[in-house]
Amino acid sequence: MTQRSPFSARSRSPFIWGTVAVAIAAAGIVVGVMLRPAPSPAGGAAAASALPHGTLQLTISSCGQSWGTDAGASGSSKGVAAGGARTFHFYNGNTGDVEVQLQDVDTKKVFLEVDGVGVGATATGSVVLGKGDYRLVCYPADADPVAGPVVKVGAAPKGAQLTPGIVPVTTNDLIPVAKAYGQWVDGRLPALQAQVRQLNADVARGDLTAAKRDWLTAHLSYEGLGAAYGAFGDHDTAINGTPAAGKTALTDPALTGFHKIEALLWSGSPAAQLAPYTTKLVGAVDALAKDPGTDRIDPIDIGLRAHEIVENAIQFELTGATDAGSHTNLATIDANLGGSAEALSVLTGLLTSRYDDLAETRAALAASTKLVEGYRRADGSWVPLESLSRSQRQQLNASLDRLVELLAPVAEITEPRKALQ
Repeated sequence: MTQRSPFSARSRSPFIWGTVAVAIAAAGIVVGVMLRPAPSPAGGAAAASALPHGTLQLTISSCGQSWGTDAGASGSSKGVAAGGARTFHFYNGNTGDVEVQLQDVDTKKVFLEVDGVGVGATATGSVVLGKGDYRLVCYPADADPVAGPVVKVGAAPKGAQLTPGIVPVTTNDLIPVAKAYGQWVDGRLPALQAQVRQLNADVARGDLTAAKRDWLTAHLSYEGLGAAYGAFGDHDTAINGTPAAGKTALTDPALTGFHKIEALLWSGSPAAQLAPYTTKLVGAVDALAKDPGTDRIDPIDIGLRAHEIVENAIQFELTGATDAGSHTNLATIDANLGGSAEALSVLTGLLTSRYDDLAETRAALAASTKLVEGYRRADGSWVPLESLSRSQRQQLNASLDRLVELLAPVAEITEPRKALQ
């Protein structure tokens, strides 16, 4: 079993809750859990008997014996386990991997999740529990879920910092959200089609001043669809790809789409040289609009993208890495923030009861948007990124960094997980 940072590239498999990270701790999400997988003794019953006292065995028929009277419950009385800090030791006696959760029976909140405990392996997780009725729930890979015995826990010692719990978000919770977001994306594509056609018409009649204006309009429309990129596949490469390593947008012969057109427009290339690329862009956007997969947003992508859109804006736009000559990175950041806001909006129903810092996150998003839009001139043009003073750059960096920190738990909270009601 492997620990992973919540901010690294993630697979579609469930994540280990409670991995310590500053941003998640600051947001008040499940913290204080350190998972320390260790090699287990080999060999069935002999192996199990050699495990440390108090180790809870996870099998297809039981999810650990009652843990209310183990060594971690010193001070318990009348069948009530002591509240406060507690460390669980698990041993997987199944024939396949197992995931185990510690659940509050009444609220269904999960306080600890240990994912991917291999056959014959051990894992350790620590929590600080308050008063309540708890149970372990096991999800074997090769069998139905199993709930362990209910354990009544007393109040924690005064001043103890309790581990926050959270009600898991399931795939079923996310399906209507993903559907609504997909419909929103579909509703925006006709406007994008019209915009790239206008760009193509500008180039066809040789009006490159109009082409620059309409290029930006279309590009920003596309950049606002950030949470949908996972569903766009090769369409995204054709529409908004960036140059290969060691090449520029102007010199990369394989590059098409917005950035190739940008490089040609702002380098003074003639309309005849631009025309094949604007025509290809119209075809690429039409192909995207016709693809039935564009509204099939993977449910996990919405929460993940709400964070990643801003993270990518910092990495690629705020550094100017994607500037192919238009110097409109600040405009792109503004569009990205709009895309993040839409992704966050459709998740509000799920987040309201699960994320204590949701209001602060929305306020930070609005503040960052206001800050960025302050660099749009009265005529609709944008201040070039390189024209910002050092203090302006620092202010912008700090605002977006704080926003990314607040959005990171959204991806974690809305990752679909198993849940036993």
